Amino acid sequence: MLMPKRVKYRKQMRGRMRGKAMRGAEISFGEYALQALEPAWISARQIESARRSIVRNLKRRGKVWIRIFPDKPITKRAAESRMGKGKGSVEFWAAVVKPGRILFEVGGVDPEISKHALKQASYKFPIKTKIISRSDIDGE
Repeated sequence: MLMPKRVKYRKQMRGRMRGKAMRGAEISFGEYALQALEPAWISARQIESARRSIVRNLKRRGKVWIRIFPDKPITKRAAESRMGKGKGSVEFWAAVVKPGRILFEVGGVDPEISKHALKQASYKFPIKTKIISRSDIDGE
């Protein structure tokens, strides 16, 4: 599963997810991509699950690019613990995703297989997504 090798600070504040994605919103590598339409924290488990789904559907042909990385530590207090006594321990790692961000890209496979693979991957995420192609962007 994806996670940083090392970080400067073990715990982070939650922050906010206002606005649209400023970077990572264009297709850079493949022909087809999965784009986020809503803001969310995407966990490393969800990213890995979607990646496996894409690879399985492509039958190990073509190439897959993961465009997000879970670098935010999400903490959680132990169940039934009293208030106080500091912040909880790190439970999982998440990627902060804003609307417009490209999550995955696929290339080197015919369009039907690419679209089907990305559609299957979209079921793994807790947000609305859409499949875009490089030709759609170039045509506009």
